[in-house]
Amino acid sequence: MFTGSPNAMAQWEALPEEERQKSQSDGMAGWKKWATDNAASIVEMGGPLSRTKLVSKQGITDIRNHLGAFTIIQAESQDAAAQLFVNHPHFTLFPGEGVEVMEVLPIPGG
Repeated sequence: MFTGSPNAMAQWEALPEEERQKSQSDGMAGWKKWATDNAASIVEMGGPLSRTKLVSKQGITDIRNHLGAFTIIQAESQDAAAQLFVNHPHFTLFPGEGVEVMEVLPIPGG
């Protein structure tokens, strides 16, 4: 899960247009290179995530979280998966703040 706070996004949006466009172009080139370099591990490239709605017993509410995008990969271990994201363009070129790496566990009794 690629993360970034609303504050980081506000800082990104406050950049001068020319600087933001250059950073976006460099970031997308970096992201594509990362995807090519790690193609053997990528199960689902995923994509950006939109606004969030929370559904609970109280009903449906608009909320904010720090989730910005997702990618599904396969690796020998969680540590090996995390290693794939060291210096990722998400947080080196874009306003993203990190990548959370979680293992998908089997459903108990499944």
